[in-house]
Amino acid sequence: MALLPLKDDNELSRINFQYVTVSLIIACFAVFLWQLSLGGEQGRYIFGLGTIPAVLFGSRELSPELILIPETFTMVTSLFLHGGWMHLIFNMLFLWVFGDNVEDAMGHLRYIAFYLLCGVLATLSHAVMEASSSAPLIGASGAISGVLGAYLVLHPKARVLVLFMNIIPLSLPAILVLGSWIGFQFISLNSDDGTAWWAHIGGFLAGMILVVPFRRKDVPLFDGAGRFGPDNPNVIDLAERQHAHSIFPNTIIADRTPGPWDKPAGQPPKNQPLGVVNPKDLPSNKKPPQK
Repeated sequence: MALLPLKDDNELSRINFQYVTVSLIIACFAVFLWQLSLGGEQGRYIFGLGTIPAVLFGSRELSPELILIPETFTMVTSLFLHGGWMHLIFNMLFLWVFGDNVEDAMGHLRYIAFYLLCGVLATLSHAVMEASSSAPLIGASGAISGVLGAYLVLHPKARVLVLFMNIIPLSLPAILVLGSWIGFQFISLNSDDGTAWWAHIGGFLAGMILVVPFRRKDVPLFDGAGRFGPDNPNVIDLAERQHAHSIFPNTIIADRTPGPWDKPAGQPPKNQPLGVVNPKDLPSNKKPPQK
C-alpha cells in the first residue's frame, strides 16, 4: 500500500462524536477476538458466516454441518469477520480516518444503513464477478470502500496525512489519496492474491452514488464547489442576508452572481456591511422590485 492514511484535517460540524464509526470498529475487534477463541472450529464459522458466491447463487451447496444461517444473511455477517490481524487493523484504520466525516454528513442512523448497504452491494459485486467461487468472502473492506467513495464525493479537497511507502509522511488532498487507492484496485484486478478487488470497486462506486441521497439536505458535495454560500465570495449566504435585513429592513439583495453586463462594483462606504445595498442609493421615484 503506497499511501497509508493516518488522519485528516476535517473537523466534525454536525455531530458531537462518531458513535457509529467507533461502535463498528469495536464490533469488528470483538468478533475477531471471538474468532480466535474458536480455535480449530474457526473454519466452520468462516464458511457458515462468510459469503460463498457459488452457494449464494445456488450452483453449490454447503454440507449441513456448515450451515449456520441462510446464505443471503451472510452478506451482512461476513462484514464483521476478518482473516488476520493485519486484515483487521488496516480496515479499521481506514474506517477511523474517513468514517467520522461521512457519519457527520449523514447522521448516525442513515450512516448505519449506508454502511451496511454498501457492504451488501460490494459483496454482490464480488459474487457476480466470481460466481463460481467456493471460497468464503469475509472482511469489512467492501463496506469501508463505500465510506471512501462517499468521502471522495463530500471532501475531495480535504488534506489527509499519509505515509508514503509506509515511511515518508505527506499531507495530500483526499482526491489524490482516494483516487490513487481506487486506481490501484483496478490495476490489481488480474492479480491472484486472494483479495476481493471487485468488492472494493463495487463498494467504492456504491458509496459515491449513495452518498447523494443519504447525506443531510444541507450538506454540500465536493466541498461546496459551485455552491451558493460562503465558499463563493460573490454570493451572499443566509446568515449575511439576515444580518443585512436586521440593519436595513428595506434592503434588496440579488440571488445571483454578477453577469458580464454588470458594472464593476466599487468599494462600499465605510461602516457599511459588504454586499448590502444602501436604500439611499435607490432612485426616489422607484420602488424596489419585489420577489
